[in-house]
Amino acid sequence: MSALAERWNLDAKRFFWLYGDKDLVPERVAYDDTTGLWNVHGYSEALHVLNNPQLFSSETGRLIPERSEFDEGTITQLDPPRHTALRKLVSHAFTPGAINALEPRIHAIVDTLLTKVEGQQSFDLVADFAYPLPITVITELLGVPASDHALINGWVDRMLSGTTEFSLLERDGLDSEIETVMEQARHLTDYLRDLAKERRTNPRNDLVTGLVEAEVDGERLTENEIANFANAMLVAGHVTTTLLIGSTVLCLDAYPEVDRAVRTDRALVPTLLEESLRYFAPIASMVRVTNTETELGGATIGPDQMVAVWIPTANRDEQVFTDPYTFDPAREPNPHLSFGRGVHFCIGAALARRESRVAMNALFDRFPQLRCDPQDPPTFMTSPNLNGVTRLPVIVG
Repeated sequence: MSALAERWNLDAKRFFWLYGDKDLVPERVAYDDTTGLWNVHGYSEALHVLNNPQLFSSETGRLIPERSEFDEGTITQLDPPRHTALRKLVSHAFTPGAINALEPRIHAIVDTLLTKVEGQQSFDLVADFAYPLPITVITELLGVPASDHALINGWVDRMLSGTTEFSLLERDGLDSEIETVMEQARHLTDYLRDLAKERRTNPRNDLVTGLVEAEVDGERLTENEIANFANAMLVAGHVTTTLLIGSTVLCLDAYPEVDRAVRTDRALVPTLLEESLRYFAPIASMVRVTNTETELGGATIGPDQMVAVWIPTANRDEQVFTDPYTFDPAREPNPHLSFGRGVHFCIGAALARRESRVAMNALFDRFPQLRCDPQDPPTFMTSPNLNGVTRLPVIVG
């Protein structure tokens, strides 16, 4: 059992990939007759799925018709060539030069947030720091006014608060949960649609203006495309970083020898973050739909089948990772799949890494004795598709 799982008594059914018990590790590719999904756990098989959009489509909404209103322009739901064209529209915001230009603003946000809690004996690392940092950055990039951040935060939080495992077969409890998520998504897309309309008459130097003014194949994006595209960017633009910062602190608390090593040698911070991504992957699964009958890991999968790539298990494949259940901040190489792979590799990965690096170094600088509060345990994500904490009380004295 890992120290992290033992420290917080994590559910062995959900977090089986933390326990190191080979009896709990599923087959590399297996059909689940309770959900109707094909689950992929092997690393090479996961790579094959993520690297072949012509066989494994991202347009999963075709099997979930109730989601169709949010699919137009949603970059995570598109395949090439449309995906490629839309991705190019915002790629300039995530180039190395653009990220370097953003770093002073990231430092300023970090400094403001930590100054607010400085002098306190304890605080909630998520609510006070790990959450507001990345959502402030992405909302500023999009052009959302600071006065509306709390409104946006509420909608996003409720969108990500699900508890039911997705199933194509068993709908009890799932339909109402999907409708709750859709209701919050409608609030958010309505807001972003109105923002796009405002930018048509009052353009600014932000990503929403860029989407409003952009053309793909000679045509402007529709309002739905702009709203759904911006929605996907806003949600994805903060979730990974929030969960990564929280999970890294969890891991350092569970492995104090690693905490001491990284505090002594800050050159380990980048590889610490990569190992945290591997060890406690923020995104549990990435889903695709088969376009045709195909072979995968010795199994024959028919067309229009939903395939779920499970990132935490792929990140522990012994064929790729030595001592995969050991938390090693100096692990090299570390080809984890936590940012995906192929055409849908996370466009904001470099930004998430930079935000997290600045955040962790600032925490080390300000709080030499920061640790989790053993009397006030963290609250873990309820969504089975996300790993991390929504609340993390820490002690700094």
